[in-house]
Amino acid sequence: MIRAILVDDEQNNIDNLRKLLEKYCPEVAVISMTTSAIDGKRMITEQKPDLIFLDIQMPDKNGFELLKSLNSYSFEVIFVTAFDKYGIQAVKFSAIDYLLKPINIEELKSAVNKAAEKIVQKKQNYQLENLLRLLQQQREEHRIAIPAAKEIRFVKTQDIIRCESSNNYTTFFLNSGEKLIVSKPIYEYEELLSDYGFIRCHQSHLVNKKFVRSIVKEDGGYLLLEDNEQIPVSRQKKEEVKNSLSKK
Repeated sequence: MIRAILVDDEQNNIDNLRKLLEKYCPEVAVISMTTSAIDGKRMITEQKPDLIFLDIQMPDKNGFELLKSLNSYSFEVIFVTAFDKYGIQAVKFSAIDYLLKPINIEELKSAVNKAAEKIVQKKQNYQLENLLRLLQQQREEHRIAIPAAKEIRFVKTQDIIRCESSNNYTTFFLNSGEKLIVSKPIYEYEELLSDYGFIRCHQSHLVNKKFVRSIVKEDGGYLLLEDNEQIPVSRQKKEEVKNSLSKK
């Protein structure tokens, strides 16, 4: 999903754009909306979106001034304006695109597609950087990149107790008690973590062997972890899990 913030001084414009995105660009998740450039700056700083739909003409501060006031630019921008004359300025700000009001649906879809390509490329670059970092630090503790809601966290594999999936989301349970939710299915992490002592004991569960206290045979069989969590073991996985834990 592309996490987006809408900034426009007219509420009806925000409502209209949100409805168009819901209907024609379902890959965009609107996480915040505001009619104030000042609030927009705060939201961008705190929520770190992938994409901003930004009005240019606003009373307290225009869209260009809002961007100039930010310290970092980890997002893409699609300007939304009623005046074509702002197009050149938008390009100078390296916006992914700009849309004229009233918004044309095909132009909206095209702009979102451009933004999606750039965002995917950024995420791939993060993954590549993490791979290179791991290769350079082979003798150090291994870490993986976890793209959580507000940031990409680099977490030591030894600090991950387990992973649990729900549909296309995976929750990481850390030794610190923290939980990180990722919009990726658990199988994407199974291969990545298998070399670091993790076992897939169930369709929805991936467990770090170092946190397993025992295998309990009652109630169909489950793993009892050091924090007293009970993790089910599927019938098909019982022998594989038992053999894996015996090599611990």
